[in-house]
Amino acid sequence: MRWKKLGNIFCPSGNVPLLHSHAANPLAVHLDKNIFRIFYSGRDTSNKSSVGFLDLDILQLKVIYQCDSSVFTHGTENTFYSHGVSIGNMYQVGQESYILFMGWQVPKSGHWRGDIGRLKVLNNKDLALIPEAPFLGVDEEDAISLSYPWVMYHDEKYKMWYGSTVSWTSENGEMIHAIKYATSDDAVHWQKHGTAIPFSIGVAQAFSRPTVVIDSKGYHMWYSYRSGHGTPYRIGYAHSADGINWTRKHNEVGIDVSDNGWDSEMICYPFVFDYSRNRYMLYNGNGYGKTGFGIAILEHG
Repeated sequence: MRWKKLGNIFCPSGNVPLLHSHAANPLAVHLDKNIFRIFYSGRDTSNKSSVGFLDLDILQLKVIYQCDSSVFTHGTENTFYSHGVSIGNMYQVGQESYILFMGWQVPKSGHWRGDIGRLKVLNNKDLALIPEAPFLGVDEEDAISLSYPWVMYHDEKYKMWYGSTVSWTSENGEMIHAIKYATSDDAVHWQKHGTAIPFSIGVAQAFSRPTVVIDSKGYHMWYSYRSGHGTPYRIGYAHSADGINWTRKHNEVGIDVSDNGWDSEMICYPFVFDYSRNRYMLYNGNGYGKTGFGIAILEHG
């Protein structure tokens, strides 16, 4: 597989206070014809993230509308999302649409950590937190911190891949953060099945933001990862026949940092989707989305 980069699509201008910088975790929602709404997590001057959006003509690669305020704002001091909101994907439950997100907390006397929250999507624009407590919090299986969920309905069940911290550090100083798997009949009560993508110390041990596509060739997952040797995020790829047993195939990912420019230091937080016989990837570059997001298209053949 090989991805052709089509350029840097959007970088915040600093004119919206709650979305002053960054456009991380881009999430594409098809509106009409060739128009997509791209939700993203932007930051204020205190580095706390909230959710904004823009509308993109995907054929012309032109931004035709930008929101002038956040559509969901980080919480107050004692909430589970007090320091930020990092969004996953949108999925349907009956007639309702939802987005799960990682809620960031930075305790005054402890390590940062995350829980998973749920947003109800209203009119493909407004976002409401339901419930107000974490939708999925730490437990015996995931005892430290949770992150970046991806949910889809397939084979008559809901399937979730999400991040879970195994340890804040390892022998090379890098955290161990795995992608795990869970299933549900009703999208509310989840049965956890443990680690999905195998991690390897010094090779790939800090994963984030899975994005999954299912087609005739099976399950395909892209994600960010760090090796533990000091290299910033890269985008990795794994394949599965059943969505349960995965094989990392990083040598087949087909996309890497550029020689210079906005994505020359890191690439991260991919979001892959299909439209009009093409497969696209939204992704972030340098500074965890500080330089905005770009788009790439999978080259056929």
